[in-house]
Parts: sequence; structure tokens; C-alpha cells
Amino acid sequence: MNQDTMSFLNLRLSKYLCNQLQAIGVKSPTEIQTNCIPKILDGIDCIGCAKTGSGKTLAFALPILQKLWEDPYGIFALILTPNRELAYQIADQFAVLGKSKNLRHCVVTGGMEMIVQARELSNKPHIVVSTPGRLADHLESCNTFSLKSIKFLVLDEADRLLGGKFDKQITTIFSELPKERQTLLFSATMTDTLEKVKMITKKNTFVFVSTTEIKTVDELEQFFVLCPYNVKDGYLVEIVRHFREKDEKGLIMIFTDTCKNCQLLHMTLNEVGFDTVALHAMLSQRQRLAALAKFKSHVSKILIATDVASRGLDIPAVSLVINHVIPNNATDYVHRVGRTARAGRTGQAVSIITQHDLKLVKAIEQKINIHLKEYDVSGLHVAKILTQVHVTKREAQIKLDETDFDERRLINKRKKLINEGKDPDEVEQSIKRKRKEKRQKRFEKKNKIDTSNIINNEEDTINIFNNEQDININTQV
Repeated sequence: MNQDTMSFLNLRLSKYLCNQLQAIGVKSPTEIQTNCIPKILDGIDCIGCAKTGSGKTLAFALPILQKLWEDPYGIFALILTPNRELAYQIADQFAVLGKSKNLRHCVVTGGMEMIVQARELSNKPHIVVSTPGRLADHLESCNTFSLKSIKFLVLDEADRLLGGKFDKQITTIFSELPKERQTLLFSATMTDTLEKVKMITKKNTFVFVSTTEIKTVDELEQFFVLCPYNVKDGYLVEIVRHFREKDEKGLIMIFTDTCKNCQLLHMTLNEVGFDTVALHAMLSQRQRLAALAKFKSHVSKILIATDVASRGLDIPAVSLVINHVIPNNATDYVHRVGRTARAGRTGQAVSIITQHDLKLVKAIEQKINIHLKEYDVSGLHVAKILTQVHVTKREAQIKLDETDFDERRLINKRKKLINEGKDPDEVEQSIKRKRKEKRQKRFEKKNKIDTSNIINNEEDTINIFNNEQDININTQV
């Protein structure tokens, strides 16, 4: 056993796990692994916060597996994640490390058959990796399995899970968990919600927060491109084309804001000569996994995605991240650009911004403690391709409108509201009413008029009219 692997032994991990790490090319522990693994093995609750690509998954997977082999039973550990792709990735890491010991694991996410998942849960797998919504559905609809005996609860991307979006599902799940358990919480950006996170752990919780102030790695170069809103697509195509001239094989991730925009960019870039795959919530789970597999295997070298791909996904070969639409908060930016410059590699991130995004850029720079540099893009080259890009995107828009894309989105939205016990029609009317009130307020603010001026103007008009009348009378006399 080499010197590097010995350092994992110093963390009190078993020789079996050290050999497995050596087999998959993991040579030495990272900072978060060195600090958290011994504490977890001692039975202490743990909160770990470190930048993306720092090895957080292995920081909780390794001690969980070691404890499992000491006293194997199912269901031993529950790992919750905010998105499906991250759930499958975590499950893969557990599967690789525990393959030779017949580890049983189960992935429970939306988009797959509930009956099949219920059958897998009833077989008591050692490790359950799940998104909150689907697991809560299983707990409410069947009693074929129990979480009352779990030893470990892990919240990966804990700040997102505890940020409010999953509160109802988290409450359902926590009501089924034993009080005596070990709770582990990890994220790249947890400091803003650290106090809230501490509330669900024990008093003697070990907290590790990376000492570095910068929330992105040193190997990442970060740029911005300032342009008018209506030419963003042209600049996007030119950035991709320019990067391809220098690097033919590097993987590119492009982030945008909505599922529809994601699909439109995917169709548009394919038409102008780039082979891309799309990843967004309107795709089926099989389509999402297939797209991710094509990207990871370099069959398609460009992935266009919404924020479902921004957290936790480990694709080491990504060379460039492009923000086609910059996120509304700095935390999401950190997670997006964290998809590149991983595991010691270099990478670049380019954000396409308009004059309306300058405040967001300032907030991001303050968060990461770095000033973004301007990315050099030839305006002449953009001008040459702009018409073609606009026409191609318009054709893609027409094709997309001929499908049931928007209809499926509305159906999914109504289903979600019904599952939450809400009336979709009432919610829709409420949204329309709020939008109308918001527009009215904007209109009133924009067209605010001094009523005293109106009165003065009216009085002036009356005086002029009276004067004209007097003139007419005098003329007649």
C-alpha cells in the first residue's frame, strides 16, 4: 500500500475501503475528508461546508460504509438530495465502493415507476438515496418499509433542502425517522443557513467550514460578456465557436433559466452545427439520464441545462461553463461554475450579461471575492452570424410550439398543485390578480402626476376660455 493510501488509514478507515479507493484512483484525502471522517466514525453529528469539487460525497460515504460493515442491516442510511441526477451520482459512488461486499442500494426519485421503487424499498436495501418529494409520496401512500431503524441521515446540498422549497416533504420524512440517529449535512454554500441547519442536529455537532474565503476554486478563470439583450444568442454561439477553435474535445455546459429556453437553445445550436444534449425538468427521467450519459461519455460535448444540473454533478472533464442567463443569486452562480475546474483541473466560466444584470454581477463578485474579467468576443463575428442565429431560433420556436411542450408543463404544474391539496384554478386566478395589481402599481408609479398641476392647468384653461369669450363679445359690440 503506497504512502498516499496510508493517509486514509490514518483516518481509521478499514484496509478494504482504502484498497477500494486505490482501485478507483483516489490517492489522498481532501481537507473536508480529513476533518469530517474521524468525527463521523466517532458517532458525532457533522456539518461540512467546502467548495465544489472538494470530495464531500466520499466524506460521508466512507464512514457510513465502514459502520455498515460492522453491523449490516437495511435500511441503514438515508441520503436526501435536491435533484434526481445528484441522487443517481451518489448512489453510483456507494455502488462502486461496496460492490465486492454485495451492497444493496435503492434510488427513489420522481420520473420512475413508484411500484418498482416500492418493491425495492420493501427488500430493505442498505442505502436509500432519494429526493424529498418522491420519498414523502411513498411514506404517505404505502407501509411496506420503515425508516425507524436508520443509523444515518445525510442531507447533501443541505442549504437547498432546508431553504423552504421542500419544507412540507422534509417534515413528512422527519416524522418517520428515529430520534437516535447520526445526522450529516454537507454543502458548498451553507454559511447563510448555518444557524437553521444546526437546529436539526445535536448540541455537540462538529462543524467544519473551509477556511478559504473564495467560494470558487483557484483553477477557475471567471469572465463576463456585456451585450444588449436581443443579441445574447449570437454572443453565445460566438463564444462556443471561439472556444472550439482552441479546444476541440473540451466539454461545455450552458446554463439558462427555464425549461423552454433550454429546449430552444438545444434545438437552435444543433441547427447551427453544434451537437448538444438538453437537461431540464420537462424531460422524462430516462431522457435526462440518457442525456447525462452521452455528455459524460463525450458522445455529445455540449450540455444545455437548467439549474437541475447546477448542484453536485461531478463531471471532471468540463472545460467551460457558460451562463446564458445569469442566476438571480450568488449561491446558484457558485454551484453552476463549480461544474468546471474540478479535481485540480483548470476551467473557465463566462457569464453573458446585459445592463440590467450589473447589480447581480456585483453581488456575485462580493460573494466569491473575485472581480470577473471581461471576455474578448469579436463584435464583427457576432454581427455576421446574428441573422442566421435569429432565424434558426425562430424556426425552432415554431417547431416547439407545434409540440405539446407548454401543455405538458401546465399539466405537470396542475398535478403538483392538486397533490399539494390546492385548487389549480384558484391558484391561477390568484396569480393573475397579483400580476394585474403589480402592473397597475408600476403604471401608477411610472405615470405619477402632481394633482395640483392638473388643477392649475385646468384653471389656466378656464381663464383662457373666459378671456376668449370676452374678446368675442367685445368684437361683436
